[in-house]
Amino acid sequence: MPDPTPTDGRRIRGERTRTAVLDAAVRLASTDGLGGLSLAQLASGLTVSKSALFTHWPDKQALQLAAVDHAAEQWAEQVVRPALADRTGVRALWALAEHRLDFYRKPVLPGRCFFVTTQAEFDDHPGPVRDRLRSHLRTWDELTRNLIRQAIQAGELNSETDPALLSYEIDALTGAVVVRSHLLDEDTFALARAAVLARLRGLGADPALLPKN
Repeated sequence: MPDPTPTDGRRIRGERTRTAVLDAAVRLASTDGLGGLSLAQLASGLTVSKSALFTHWPDKQALQLAAVDHAAEQWAEQVVRPALADRTGVRALWALAEHRLDFYRKPVLPGRCFFVTTQAEFDDHPGPVRDRLRSHLRTWDELTRNLIRQAIQAGELNSETDPALLSYEIDALTGAVVVRSHLLDEDTFALARAAVLARLRGLGADPALLPKN
């Protein structure tokens, strides 16, 4: 295999810098929102030049959009793909909830959830960033609804189950830990897990498809 050329080396270093900056941006935005991001701040924290970052993002909005996409990829890598591996229907739906709660429990991000923070921040602010957030959130919601439809078709959930409503309920139950774990309940993760289990069992899910407790 030929040795990397100087151009290859620069490209690799550039990608590493880009990833490090976006990792930092997603961590910061999970607590302070996207509005507080700045290239100067991120450059200082990572000891890289601000001018080097301008080669990736010419302005603040470009950085915000890149951070949203990076957060979505992080979510897919750590929550979605592991949950869906070799699972369908109710098993996949439950695994998705468990991986989500694990992501918050660790926590991967200091604010636990990038999308909970930024959704509240941009909900009333139309524009490209809000549109990008909405696109990713709709993708997540449609994934959950599709798994519910799949479970209904397989006879794993009652035929009367409303995919939109159940998706909303699971999202509300698991997303609540982002706030409650900081301000209220020490056992909020156990409560959220138990609540999702109870909801799925109440809709006729085969007990063999779910953990006992």
